[in-house]
Amino acid sequence: MVGRPTPHLTTGLLLAAAGSMAFSGKAIIVKLAYRHGVDAVTLVMWRMLLALPLFVLMAWWAGRGKAPLTRADWLGVLGLGFCGYYLASFLDFWGLEYISASLERLILYLNPTLVLVLGWFLFKKRITRRQGVAMAISYSGVLLVFGQELGVAGPHAAWGALLVFLSAVSYAMYLTYSGQLVQRLGSLRLAGLATSVACGFCLLQFLLLRPLATALVPEPVLWLSLLNATACTVLPVLLVMMAIERIGSGLTAQTGMIGPMFTLLMGVWILDEPFNMWIIAGTVLVLSGVFWVSRPAGRTTSTSGD
Repeated sequence: MVGRPTPHLTTGLLLAAAGSMAFSGKAIIVKLAYRHGVDAVTLVMWRMLLALPLFVLMAWWAGRGKAPLTRADWLGVLGLGFCGYYLASFLDFWGLEYISASLERLILYLNPTLVLVLGWFLFKKRITRRQGVAMAISYSGVLLVFGQELGVAGPHAAWGALLVFLSAVSYAMYLTYSGQLVQRLGSLRLAGLATSVACGFCLLQFLLLRPLATALVPEPVLWLSLLNATACTVLPVLLVMMAIERIGSGLTAQTGMIGPMFTLLMGVWILDEPFNMWIIAGTVLVLSGVFWVSRPAGRTTSTSGD
């Protein structure tokens, strides 16, 4: 008799899928906001400003009864907040001015491969032959979709793809260096603190680069920014954390493969982005390669946390 899935497994999979789709909706909302004439500096400022109270609440909630941060902890939070949430977010938003939401999501989905490369470059960690082949498959998929993008958007697509790739590198740096702080502070507390720091950087950037009057944006941009701040920023963080508690980080990451497919479908449906066999083939290659990279060596699989 075949056993039915446990409630924890079913709930965890649903949470992971919902979190991945919520994260992926960010690119769609940003592209819709750009139709109202705003730029990346203003848009990322509004997203972070509206999300700031929720991030502060998250950090406070996760830190109740915990030891206060040391000076070294605060320096770590400052650095991780800068590269992991401020710089990665701004470069991502900037790149979306030039490329489709589908290509943006595929580039960001290369993140596990970038963590591997950074581990090899910074800490001399070995990249296995299987991982190397999987990375080649993933990047060939991105190049396939990028070639299609060049034909539609022209040379600006190269600049946009570079910006989003640098965003992925910046977030991979966050993942690479956050391990010790995650163990000390906990993932939710660190996420709340680092994102709060990133909000400060985004506000400072706006004040330095734009006249204050440009903060007055069309009303639809405010509503889209509020939706982005809540449904596509804070909510998915909580959903993914709850999923990891139930099914572990490995299965949560594999379930996250639904994200690029969701962005692709929403881009076609809402943004009228192109859809053809080349884009489908590129998406399949990226998902297959990243799945292969992320899959642990050996034939056994586990749903327990890392």
